[in-house]
Amino acid sequence: MKLSTKVRYGVRAMLDLALNQGERPVLVKAIAEREDLSKKYLESLLATLKSAGLLRSVRGAKGGYLLARPAEEITMEMITTALDGPPMLVDCVDDPAICDHARECVTRDLWRDMTVSMRTTLRETTLAALARKSAKREAKARKAPAARAAE
Repeated sequence: MKLSTKVRYGVRAMLDLALNQGERPVLVKAIAEREDLSKKYLESLLATLKSAGLLRSVRGAKGGYLLARPAEEITMEMITTALDGPPMLVDCVDDPAICDHARECVTRDLWRDMTVSMRTTLRETTLAALARKSAKREAKARKAPAARAAE
C-alpha cells in the first residue's frame, strides 16, 4: 500500500502549521518553501483541508492559514480522509457488494484486519503528537553538531 502524494504533502503541511503557527496565520509561501512543495499544489491541498474544517484562513496582507482546532484534536485519520477519503487497502473492505467473492474470500478478511489496524493507528495519532516528535528530533539534531564540535 502506498499513500497518495496528496496525503503525504497534506500531512507535512499540517505539521508545518502546527510547528510554526503562533498568534499569526502562516503564509502559504512560507510553508511551500520550508516543505519544498509547489505553492500552487499546496494551495489546493490547504483549500481541501479548510473545507474539511481542519484549517481556517485569514485574508489580507497578514493573512494565511491557521489550524481550525487544537493540534491535539486533529488526527491523521481526519487529514487522510479529508484528502483521499477513508483509508482502505481494497474497496471490498467497506463495500462487499462490489465483489462476487467477498463472502467466501479469506484474503478479504486479511485486508479488512489490515485496514482496521491502519485506521486505528491514524485515529490514535494526533497532529500534536507528531509535532512533539518533530520538535524532539530537531532538538536532538541541533545537539549532535555541538557534541561533535566539543570532541
